[in-house]
Formats: sequence, C-alpha cells, structure tokens
Amino acid sequence: MARLLLFGGKGGVGKTTTSAATAVWLADAGLRVLLVSSDPAHSTSDSLGVEIGSEPTPIEGVPGLFGLEMDPESKISSVLPKMGEMMNGMNGSGGLGGLGGLSMMLDPNAKDEMNAMKDEVKASDMVIPGLDEALAFDELLRHVEDPTWDVIVFDTAPTGHTLRFLSLPELIESWSDKIIRMMRVSGGLRSMLFGRKESDSMKEELERFRRRVLHVRRVLSNESITSFTLVTIPERMGINETLRAHASLKEYKLPVPNCLVNRLTPEFDHPFLQNRRTAELGRVEELKQELADVNIATMELLDDEVVGIESLRSVGLRLYGEVKPHPADLGPHDIGKALQHSIHRGMTKEIDGNVERISLHYPGIARDELSLRSEEGVLYVGLNGREREVVTSVPTKASKVSAKLDGDVLHLDVPLDQE
Repeated sequence: MARLLLFGGKGGVGKTTTSAATAVWLADAGLRVLLVSSDPAHSTSDSLGVEIGSEPTPIEGVPGLFGLEMDPESKISSVLPKMGEMMNGMNGSGGLGGLGGLSMMLDPNAKDEMNAMKDEVKASDMVIPGLDEALAFDELLRHVEDPTWDVIVFDTAPTGHTLRFLSLPELIESWSDKIIRMMRVSGGLRSMLFGRKESDSMKEELERFRRRVLHVRRVLSNESITSFTLVTIPERMGINETLRAHASLKEYKLPVPNCLVNRLTPEFDHPFLQNRRTAELGRVEELKQELADVNIATMELLDDEVVGIESLRSVGLRLYGEVKPHPADLGPHDIGKALQHSIHRGMTKEIDGNVERISLHYPGIARDELSLRSEEGVLYVGLNGREREVVTSVPTKASKVSAKLDGDVLHLDVPLDQE
C-alpha cells in the first residue's frame, strides 16, 4: 500500500499549491508519487502547468510524478446498477410500474401504500449526500492498494465533503430503508413475476457498497497509511473552520498530525502590515493552544502566484527543506521541516542469489484478505478481491513463490529458475 497524504481545508486557502508542492518534492526525492485531485475546477492542472486527465498522467520535468484528476460525478450512474434497474421498474409508467397488470390484484390500501412509496423514492433520492465523495475515495483506494505507488498525495475537496463521506455508512442505513420498504411492499407480487433474484441482488449490491465504504474509512483512520494535513489562512473564519474540521476528523479517528497556516503577512516596517501580522500571529498562537497535538506550520504570503513546476519546487523547499534522496528500503522514514510526514515505500525488490525478493507494504491487513495467483507467467496479489500485477524478473508460477506476511509486510520469494 502507498502512503496516503491528504490535504484539506476550506476553499481558496492553498490546498492545491501545498499538495502539488509536496508531490513534486517527494518525486524529486526518488519516490513514485501520484498526485490526485477531485476538484472539478481542474486547479491541479493549472498549478502544475500540465494538462492531466482521468488516468495517471506522467508530469513532464518531474520523473516519478504522475497526476490524476477524478470526476466522481460522472461515475454516479454506474453505481449500484441493480438498484437503478429496479427503480426504473418500480417507477415506470402505468401507475405501479413493474407490477404491471397484477396491480389489479392489490386492495386499495396496498395500492395507496405503493403509490406513496413510489412518490417518496424519486430518482433524486438515489444520489445520497456523500455519494460522489464515496466514489472519489473508493477510486482513491484503488490506487492506494496498488503496490507500484510509494505515495498518493490527495488534494481533497473542501473539508466538508470529506466529513460528509465519513458519515456515509450511517446515511446508507437510513437511505436504504426506503428501498427495502418498497421491496417489501412489492416483494410478493414481484416474486411471482420475476422470482426472488432481483430482491437478493439488490440487497447484495447495497451490502457490497456499504462494505467498500467501511473499508475506505478503516484505511483513512489507519495512521500507518493515512495522514491528513489541514490547510488554512490566518483569518478568523479560516481558524474557526479549521478547529471545527479538526474536531470532526478526530471524531472519525483520522490522523491529523499537521496544520499549515498559509499566506501569513510578511514582516515589513509599515504600521498597517505590522498590525495585520500581529493579529495573524495571535490567531496562529490560538491554533497552537487549541491543537496541542498538531504540528502548526506557517508559510508567508509570496510575492507572486505559484504556477508551474519550478514555483512548486520553491514552495516545497520552504515546507520540507532541501531535497535528499529517499532511502531505498521500505521505511518508514521521517521527512520534512515545516510540515512533517512519515513516508514508506509501497514495494521494494532485490536479487539475492537465485531468488528475487519482493516486499510489499500492507499495514493493518489480515492474512485472509490477501490472495496470490498467476496466469500465463504473470503474478497477481489480491487485496480484498481487488488484484494487482506484481512485475517479476522472470515468468512466474504462484505455486513456486514463497509468501510470508510478517507484520505489515508481505514477503514474496520468487525463484529465478522455475524449472
């Protein structure tokens, strides 16, 4: 698993600049980094000065750095297809839709209940609060579980969206009640028409989606994988929102080791600027007192906007210091000056005699969540049913590979001579 660094805060405080500068600095240190954004405004592309899309795109001028801008709203229509099919049937034309002519067999009370349910569960109800965030985080987890990445840097939407996603499992419970009630009302007659498979597949789809959301939430609360950095500005509204966001993130047990107060007024010999800086430093001190367990960093307002790779490198220098080659082992290793992170690699490889030793970092993973198989000489490691190819030096059979889970690390010994 990759290290996941999330950057969040209210809009317009410099999250994109901070996350992009972090990604560039880490890639310059020799790590394989994916910079991800769910911002529909494409500000990450603007910050990098490079157009990136919905698949990992190499960033020219920064070896090892890839960019990805997700569009979760475009994927909503593909979520829970069984539910969509059912809703179309239930809400179709002809009064009671999918019940067809058998609606005549219902007594008036049952008809009234069905029509009330049909009016209650509109298509708009399918897009529950937090669904687009759930899709974004589920897509993000797909990359976090990819052992070829060392670090995923996620420029999140404003913090409220993240918090909305974190409450999603509970929302799903109440949201699905409407669907289940509708299924109960129509269940007997629909079973006569279509059998019980439709109801069963619907329930399975709901439960599968809910399990994915819970799994993402577990990953986000694992400090060995995830780190959340709050970004704010030294103004009263920014400070207040940061304090509220920190309280909510801690309630969901998300690790929040850093907070960056951005755009601090520089120190100049001018009464207006001095007064403004004094007030801002007072708010920074307030943050330090309120968030005693958080590293509070500051960065002064720059004399020009930050656009392009070299400008981002300059910001990275202020945040993390001089770039040094990152150690080749799994780690973790601490990095940073103003902002501080613990970084591990996702995978290491070495040749030891006649064996290729591959180590994969999987913190918090149980043995029964892992699988190993091969197909036509290609080795696949599965995590919770989602498989990833592990590139080996020679065509490989899984039966020849020695696999051992040692704490958070899966060790694979691949014989170079498999005859």
